[in-house]
Amino acid sequence: MAETLKETESVLRDVIKSLVDGQEGFKDIGEKLQDDTLKRYFLAESLKRAQFKGELEDVLIKEGVSDAYKESGTVGGALHRTWGDLKAKLGGGDHTLLESAEQGEDVAKKAYADALKNELPLPIHQLLSTQAAHIQTSHDYVKAARDSRK
Repeated sequence: MAETLKETESVLRDVIKSLVDGQEGFKDIGEKLQDDTLKRYFLAESLKRAQFKGELEDVLIKEGVSDAYKESGTVGGALHRTWGDLKAKLGGGDHTLLESAEQGEDVAKKAYADALKNELPLPIHQLLSTQAAHIQTSHDYVKAARDSRK
């Protein structure tokens, strides 16, 4: 049973790292977007990622993981945000910011897909599936917004 808990903890921590990256990325991009509707959407998505992160941390706490709140984002996520900032400063505008956001959403989709390949307790699998569906919807929205600004 302890091995299963360790595997579940590892899977959830990987998803949490992706959510931290997404939360920070949506906030950063949202603050730079010119379109007010997109700005509101991005800031709301940042909060949604924080909510998802909290839900997964709660699962870890209930499983007895004492340091569930220690996760930060990934180095790759930080580099991606820095690259997006640079492109925005060079005059890329909303289209460039949306391209960066979509790339970040691709990473989030992969994190969830990888997590769902594991044998997880049913309630955790269901929670991840529900969150993954939202991530997919968000990805599609960002992609459509990007495509409309070519």
